[in-house]
Amino acid sequence: MHSRSRGSPPSRRVALISLCTAAMLVWLAFSDLGVALPTIATELNVNLTDMQWANNALSIACGTLLLAGGRLTDLHGHRKMLLLGLLIFGVAALATAFTPNLAGLIAGRALMGAGSALILPATLAMIPALFKRTEQPPAFAAWAAATWAGQAVGPAIGGTLTTLLGWRSLFWLTVPVVLVLYVLTTRNAPEAQQGQGRVDLIGLVTGAGAALCLLFALTEGQQVGFNNPLIIALFVAAAVLTLAFVFVEVRVTDPLVDLRLFRARGFDGALLVNLTMNMSFAGTLFVLSLYLQDARGYSAFAAGLLLVPAAGTILIFNAVGARIVTRHDARSPSVWGLVLVGVGCFTISALLPSLSVLAVILGLLIIGVGLGVLSVPVADTIVGGPPVALAGAASGLYKTSSMLGGALGVVLLTAATTRFGRADAAPVSTAAGLTEAESNQVVNALTNSQTAIAVLDKLPASERSLVMAAYHQAFSDGVSTALVLGGVIAVVGAVLAAWIWPRQRKSRSPQQPPQT
Repeated sequence: MHSRSRGSPPSRRVALISLCTAAMLVWLAFSDLGVALPTIATELNVNLTDMQWANNALSIACGTLLLAGGRLTDLHGHRKMLLLGLLIFGVAALATAFTPNLAGLIAGRALMGAGSALILPATLAMIPALFKRTEQPPAFAAWAAATWAGQAVGPAIGGTLTTLLGWRSLFWLTVPVVLVLYVLTTRNAPEAQQGQGRVDLIGLVTGAGAALCLLFALTEGQQVGFNNPLIIALFVAAAVLTLAFVFVEVRVTDPLVDLRLFRARGFDGALLVNLTMNMSFAGTLFVLSLYLQDARGYSAFAAGLLLVPAAGTILIFNAVGARIVTRHDARSPSVWGLVLVGVGCFTISALLPSLSVLAVILGLLIIGVGLGVLSVPVADTIVGGPPVALAGAASGLYKTSSMLGGALGVVLLTAATTRFGRADAAPVSTAAGLTEAESNQVVNALTNSQTAIAVLDKLPASERSLVMAAYHQAFSDGVSTALVLGGVIAVVGAVLAAWIWPRQRKSRSPQQPPQT
């Protein structure tokens, strides 16, 4: 490892702490805004679809640029790209703290996503450079624990800061943390040998374009209808661009994604587990944060605390997953962990009507067990298995599946909530005297938002209370149905991963690294 400072020698432990904290910061930003969205909706007067764009801007930008970020880390050095990512992330957070409107919030979050697209693959790819192969599972365990802690505790931190200091504090408090991480990384993190080649621009445009078209169609389709000609055209464009991306990557000299990675079925299986797990968990957290505040009336602070239980079991069982992958194999804990995620979603859905908040806590505890068991085996297989020269590309694919999976999960579970729940309350509102257009406005907003209040205030007090009660009940029903979808996604992902991922015939000793 090369010294980065003329003073004290660099420390691998400090370097790992800075890498884990940088990754945690990204996942905090990914998950802390959801619980603040009802507050932001009231201040900026926006509806549910607008809030999805604010929430998803970071994950969409990061997900579409991660492949390029992974490739850049391999070409120009992991440490250099990590520092650049931190700089972009910090500047974007500072600018977003002072934004006057929704457009600025979305743009700022998107720019933070661009910085995240460099931070995540760089922090992961530096672990093989810092540690021997036999030392990597514990390092991956620390990295996974940090990221899961960030994602799971994000709602509590977001709710606390929103209540005490306002939602803008989620952004301006990020800046000093970024400055500290920049200094620690500069002094302690090594620079890996830089690769040769270039960034595949055609692959970047086709791959990013496919992801953007798909996510835009899924998000806007809820507002204008999925039979809208524009939405249909976007789905077609996503399919065409995906085919073009594969066509390009097979033929170019320096592909954005080295397709050799997909020759390992273990890599493919782990990637599928990661994608479906993020779809279930991110979507679940998002709809539950809305449910707790809009249907149950909790503050952002209380709602955030109620979403914390998953963090405890994630951190406890993270060590269990690391022990299993060191002593046995990665396939079993990955598949069964994903099954537990599905069981947790089904548990919340089944018990929500009768137990409400207790159902949320119990289900999140079960989900946390599953996430804790699978996170290290999945990371170790995807990033630790391929050659070090492809670590950046593998990390980029890994976190692309995380971010896009999270964004897809939010879109799909929110759409299910609206389609199977909120819309059922429309007949009550029209019977009370609202027009169909006004009823649709309330369906696509939250009942405590300015948009909904402006519509509902047109009704007499008795009718308004009746309509709000109907919407709250319908929202609860919609969330229950959406969580069934989240559970199905997880279980189907587990079945497919078990089919793709071959069993390991012989157990290996702790000295033998996992193979993919």
